[in-house]
Amino acid sequence: QVQLVESGGRLVQAGGSLRLSCAASGLTFSTYSMAWFRQAPGKERTFVAAISARTSFTWYSYSAKGRFAISRDNAKNTVYLQMNNLKPEDTAVYFCAAVARSVPVEFEYQYDYWGQGTQVTVSS
Repeated sequence: QVQLVESGGRLVQAGGSLRLSCAASGLTFSTYSMAWFRQAPGKERTFVAAISARTSFTWYSYSAKGRFAISRDNAKNTVYLQMNNLKPEDTAVYFCAAVARSVPVEFEYQYDYWGQGTQVTVSS
């Protein structure tokens, strides 16, 4: 049984930083590209960042580029999202997702597995 468990979300002030983690189990982690998506209240879930399975190729949304950094530790079956200079508009539930491809994809329907999400709230 595949499980993706996110953690690290909390309330933070604007300009602050957070690091989200997503621990994976039940899959051969090093063969999956991983991604972070987010869903703000009343809005659709959108792509934030992704990382390839082995080569650490990374890909960011426009809003995340320059402020967020995705990374992975295949020995720990964990993917991270370092978020810096947070803004109130970053407030959302953040989800990690896994796809059985060597390179990541952008659309959520293409992902095989999802976590339950972790809440990030940025106060102004």
